[in-house]
Amino acid sequence: MFSIRSSALSSRVSALSSALCRPRAAASAGVRAMSMQAVDASIGLTEEQLEIQRMALNFAKTEMAPNMLEWDAKEIYPAETMRAAAKLGFGAIYCNPDFGGTGLSRMDGTVIFEALSTGCVSTSALLSIHNMVVYAIDSFASVEQREKYIPSLANGERFASYCLTEPGAGSDAASLVTSAKREGDFYVLNGTKSFISGGGEHDVYMVMCRTGGPGAKGISCVLVEKGTPGLSFGQKERKLGWNSSPTRQVIFEDVKVPIANRVGKEGEGFSIAMQALNGGRVNISACSLGGAQEALSIAREHLLVRKQFGKSLASLQNSQFKLAEMATGLQASRLMVRQAAQAMDSKHPAAASLCAMAKLFATDTCFDICNQALQLHGGYGYLRDYKVQQFVRDLRVHQILEGERRRILVMVSDLVNHVFGTASRGTGTNNGAGLAPPLTHLLLLLV
Repeated sequence: MFSIRSSALSSRVSALSSALCRPRAAASAGVRAMSMQAVDASIGLTEEQLEIQRMALNFAKTEMAPNMLEWDAKEIYPAETMRAAAKLGFGAIYCNPDFGGTGLSRMDGTVIFEALSTGCVSTSALLSIHNMVVYAIDSFASVEQREKYIPSLANGERFASYCLTEPGAGSDAASLVTSAKREGDFYVLNGTKSFISGGGEHDVYMVMCRTGGPGAKGISCVLVEKGTPGLSFGQKERKLGWNSSPTRQVIFEDVKVPIANRVGKEGEGFSIAMQALNGGRVNISACSLGGAQEALSIAREHLLVRKQFGKSLASLQNSQFKLAEMATGLQASRLMVRQAAQAMDSKHPAAASLCAMAKLFATDTCFDICNQALQLHGGYGYLRDYKVQQFVRDLRVHQILEGERRRILVMVSDLVNHVFGTASRGTGTNNGAGLAPPLTHLLLLLV
């Protein structure tokens, strides 16, 4: 019985892998990744979404992909390309059109970020973080604040950064210590934020700071503009990947910010931060999809032209099976990411946990796909002249930011345990040791 089942499974895998290695017909859209029907990113999309996807893919192909290696090697921040993307409507994707937003859905956003990331993961991810901030302004700020900030953030005149992480507060974000003491009509900010994407280059900083007592309820959210006295930046971090996205510390030394710059009420900052991160997790997962899609396409092309032992590598069953596994993982990841996005759009009560699950699965799986794509290149994959190595380096950090994968595991396990009422509920461990914060912190993700 076991051998029969194994044979049937082998036949199905062989059929899929052979389809992946079959010489491709000319791609009507001129995009290599779209020629592999087994991993076609357009499956299930509406006509409007298909048009959005085509526009984003074309922008990625013409404006990003030709520059990707240079941006990485020279650590170039592609401001003009970012502005061009914003002018297409990618600067405030799911924000209200009344304030300059594009008014699309979270699902539409995943299509956009996946497509853009086929051209450059690092730049697309930076644009996704900008969108996370603009979403938070659109969702939680006053009308006056939305009128002031969103139009220029939507059209690319200005860009925004998200400031939550601190040197001593990473996964335990509720323990942040950057203070905002009230003095008349101002807050005076002191503290340091770490690993801030766009730090020093961007114009608006959404800062989570402590206006009250310890814990999540003492955190508020304020907007700080570049050029404010006392605001400075650390040196640019030297990173393994994401080199078109500048990363610096953001330093506050007696920075006076008008009370009018607070987003939401005092004490609502942690909830705002977590809700923004739900979308951020979906977006960064979509960026992983795009990188993995392109890496798979590049690997397939290499196997078709590379010959050893008198025949192409694509004809070897081991190569075929590996492509089949990669394609299956990519499709499974895409389904999870899109389901999470749809849950956010419909405000499903399980949206937060679905976002966390999608982030956990997709970032792990897509990194593995890129890593396998490099392996299939042999020694060539290790050369910087080949794009596959950059996809490996750029996707690696997706398992860390927007919730380090072990932290995401704790969140998912606590949420699942809450549903099923298991004994380890609220601890994330079997022995009750305090690796996880109280369950009430995690339930803020469902607000």
